[in-house]
Amino acid sequence: MIVDRQGRRFRNLRISLTSACNYACTYCVPNGKRLVAAQDELSAEAMARGVAYLIEAAGIERLRITGGEPLVSPKLEAFMTAVGQMGLADISLTTNGQLLAKKLPLLVNAGIRRINVSLDTLDASAFRSIARGGDLATVLDSMDQAAAAGMKIKVNMVPLRGQNLDQVMPLLDYCLERGYELRFIELMRMGHLATDSNAFLQQFVSLQQLLSLIGERYEYLQADAPVDATAVRYQIPGLGHFGVIANESVPFCRTCSRLRLSSTGWLHGCLSSSNRHYVGDLLDKPRHQALPALQRLLVKALGDKQEVAFSGGATIMKIIGG
Repeated sequence: MIVDRQGRRFRNLRISLTSACNYACTYCVPNGKRLVAAQDELSAEAMARGVAYLIEAAGIERLRITGGEPLVSPKLEAFMTAVGQMGLADISLTTNGQLLAKKLPLLVNAGIRRINVSLDTLDASAFRSIARGGDLATVLDSMDQAAAAGMKIKVNMVPLRGQNLDQVMPLLDYCLERGYELRFIELMRMGHLATDSNAFLQQFVSLQQLLSLIGERYEYLQADAPVDATAVRYQIPGLGHFGVIANESVPFCRTCSRLRLSSTGWLHGCLSSSNRHYVGDLLDKPRHQALPALQRLLVKALGDKQEVAFSGGATIMKIIGG
């Protein structure tokens, strides 16, 4: 088992199935261009082999499939079929929901029971402005279909001053009414926002601002959450829960257990570090050769984690998933 001096180890793997995305959200890509699949992306077989090796080398217990947008990837079915047989404690998926209804039978058959849907507004015009792609009605209908199929749904919202702050309460009410758990995600100093502090500060909405806004309508209590959770979780008695991934306000680096594998074969131990470690070449090697080399890289990746708080990173979030 690979453990650092703070007692952290890798338990949760986020794997970016593809860097391609059918959206171009303003807080993710500044130029409005949709990201496409990289020419050197790993095959479904290589990525599944990577998961298997990381389970053995690092003790990975939980897997989240991300992107880009994972539902646009032609590798989805083959990859999910393979990892579904690996005995993981949990496999979940993050999506923008645009293709969710179409892919729902595949997800259900593959054993996916939890999905996170990225949704920043219930206003159709604001949706088009922020996402620069997709259709709001399609996403909402897809979420309803997924819930009817028995899936547990969390909604991820990035509140942005001047863009969708007026949607905090409508989206919270919408989720409470349907039994979805809303997660507010504080804007992160990633990609272009890591170098443009003015743009970041102009849009940033803090945990306290959110709680103040919610407190005008609801009474809430802080709820329990796993020790390595990224979200501060709250209960509105009798109605449901919401959470805030308060990366800036309440840093969670001290307990972070996350490891990321990009679609092109790079391990990222920390979003706030520019370091990355190539494992793509190891995935074609037999287990007895790959595992020792992989463990050495995992020690380096764990050493990349911040001691206390996230300090920003130049990597574009869509390339390595959320």
